[in-house]
Amino acid sequence: MSQKVFYRYNPASEQYERVYPDRRKRIATVMRPYLWAVLIVASFAIGLYYMVELPRERALRERTEHLQRRVELLNRRADHALAVMEDLAERDNNFYRVMMQAEPLTPAQRYAGLERQRNFDRLDSLYDTDLVRYVDMKLARLDQMIVTQIKSFDYLASETSGQKDRTAHIPAIQPVPEKYLRTMASGYGVRRDPVYGTMKFHEGMDFSAPIGTPVYATADGIVISASWNSGYGNMVEINHGYNYTTRYAHLSKVIARSGQNVKRGDLIGLVGNTGKSTGSHLHYEVRYRGAPQNPVHYYFYDISPEQYDEIIRLAENAGHVMD
Repeated sequence: MSQKVFYRYNPASEQYERVYPDRRKRIATVMRPYLWAVLIVASFAIGLYYMVELPRERALRERTEHLQRRVELLNRRADHALAVMEDLAERDNNFYRVMMQAEPLTPAQRYAGLERQRNFDRLDSLYDTDLVRYVDMKLARLDQMIVTQIKSFDYLASETSGQKDRTAHIPAIQPVPEKYLRTMASGYGVRRDPVYGTMKFHEGMDFSAPIGTPVYATADGIVISASWNSGYGNMVEINHGYNYTTRYAHLSKVIARSGQNVKRGDLIGLVGNTGKSTGSHLHYEVRYRGAPQNPVHYYFYDISPEQYDEIIRLAENAGHVMD
């Protein structure tokens, strides 16, 4: 492309004279093509950088994605392990320490030195460093829970070694064996009264079974009552000592006698439909210092962990009270 030539009229000489640009303009004119060339090359290079992946970069990206998947897998495994430890901690407080009459551990004792993290599910929006940090916090929490639980079990083991008599006197089996049960009619808690239709607190557990099904004492003790008891119908009440009593209601036949010493597993009556009852079943209560307890926390001698979990599930979902 030819360069443009500019002229200017000079009145003194009455001629047109050629106008030459100054030095700065001449330099700009010379450099302009080079600057355009540099800009075009840079744009092309940037486009290649973002559009074309080099083998080394591809390997690095694949390795990063692999590591991220591994961290997410570890995160899910940590969630599962924490859920198991939470369940174990609940059993520790609700059963093992109740059995030993030891004070339950508070959250501050269980998680001393740790701040509880409850929201670990928003992984998609986390940077890799944040994800690693959250997983690390979970594992630290799990380590703390394991250490605390081991100490708790060590303490309970030392207590148990000198308290075999107490263990024998604490309710520890189902009053109606699993093989005789039709279903669990109702668990412990607020339920609707089947006769009056109002909400009330159900102080025990109802086990639906045919009339005549055997009912067994759940721990050693002395029978303090074995007779008719108003809405309970035919009922046996046993004092186990150590502040524990149990009640077995709506029996069709009372076999135990008042004042009788019984052992865990002794036959004390037969399932019935007496008193305020809408069907054949056993109403079973566990009381500690006169206050009703959730009986589901006192089954540990005759059932597996899987059966225990199933009983908890049924007790929580069962809502049909039969008395």
